[in-house]
Amino acid sequence: MTRFAFAIALTATAIVAAAPLMAQDAPGTAPQLRETGTSWTGGYAGVQLGYGLLDSTGNPDEDAALGGVHLGYNHDFGDVVLGAELDYDLTDIDTSSGGSIDSIARLKLRAGYDFGLVLGYVTAGIAQADTSIDNDTGATYGIGFAYQVSPDFTIGGEYLQHDFDSVGGLGADSDVSTITLRGSIRF
Repeated sequence: MTRFAFAIALTATAIVAAAPLMAQDAPGTAPQLRETGTSWTGGYAGVQLGYGLLDSTGNPDEDAALGGVHLGYNHDFGDVVLGAELDYDLTDIDTSSGGSIDSIARLKLRAGYDFGLVLGYVTAGIAQADTSIDNDTGATYGIGFAYQVSPDFTIGGEYLQHDFDSVGGLGADSDVSTITLRGSIRF
């Protein structure tokens, strides 16, 4: 659990450290995040690296690194950005039943606020955990942000919670939390 808290703290530190780079301020004025002419409309694809933690009722917590790919589309309506995303992560989170979570696939809807170069969003959808013993489908939800490094490239982070009935043969409610750092090419 300590590594998971460290990953959250690291992501929060990156967000705070990047804030001055995202602000457009003139002397004596408050920082402004909006940059004229930025848009979040369009498709994107990229990779993510992160950390996953399995918390199952009556079983010890298990964790592992994860990494994968994502593909999505956003439409910028001015201040509000709506979109959809499909992503897939490979991992090797051991379970106390002797199995392991090998991968997690997700189909998510996103709703966010356009701060200009920064997009903050909430997301929700369905997730499927593929394990060495069985598969389980459940809900996923979370928060994230993206920062436009250039018109064609973004970096960001995302925290997701996954609710499964029984993953990896545990026979109990199982929650998987993931935190990822992401890089995307926009097209």
